[in-house]
Amino acid sequence: MKVAVILPAAGLGTRMHRSVSTAPASSLGVAASPAFLPETTGTSRKQFMLLEGSPILVHTVRKFVASPLVNDIVVAVREEDIEWVESMVEKEGRALLGSLRVVAGGNSRQESVENALAALDPDTDLVAVHDAVRPFVDLETIRRVIEEAGTTGAAIVGIVPVDTVKQVSGAQAGGARVRATISRERLVMAQTPQVFRYDILKRAFEAARRDGFSGTDESSLVERLDQVEITVVLGSERNIKITKPGDMDLARLFFEQETARH
Repeated sequence: MKVAVILPAAGLGTRMHRSVSTAPASSLGVAASPAFLPETTGTSRKQFMLLEGSPILVHTVRKFVASPLVNDIVVAVREEDIEWVESMVEKEGRALLGSLRVVAGGNSRQESVENALAALDPDTDLVAVHDAVRPFVDLETIRRVIEEAGTTGAAIVGIVPVDTVKQVSGAQAGGARVRATISRERLVMAQTPQVFRYDILKRAFEAARRDGFSGTDESSLVERLDQVEITVVLGSERNIKITKPGDMDLARLFFEQETARH
């Protein structure tokens, strides 16, 4: 079974405060790129921020390189970043039996994943899409969701919410009015990887483009297809998505714990 992983990493990180620094190009041994520096982008691009000496993206790549089930990794970045990102991840891909490539992403996650999907070999069996800023996914979760998708055709990682969830009307930030309490038994918080048969994901993107539909994750595109059911594999609260400055403190703690275990 041929498994490819797509890591969309073209985002500008608008939720990350610009005071959090990204990796200096000199520390990676690659040529400086204007888009690399937070002062020129107006944001701190979270996928390139340093976590204990390496960009978050590199930590994420390492997890999938370490999985014996993965044959191919495609990283989608902004076009102007391709050259130095290729240099940055080249040595990480040497341990992969298949290939590790960098392609041009788009202005949205959906466009980036579609561009990466077009770069995959047509004999690919399964495609796993994973947030570039979720570096703490564990190999067991990767294995379980890939094997589940191999059986069912479509599977995502998710966790059951621990907080009580309210349905509201009005403003989301303040002044909202509670309309109902939603049972947590029927809810999961979606994580990644999200894994699908190659042909299913291709059809989902083709349908979304035809209908002008924009989704927040790949599952939302696949859900629109007839006769395709998506199963859920239990994830972990450690599989965090680094999106806000405060997430970096937790990321450093998790990294220390992972290092201590090894």
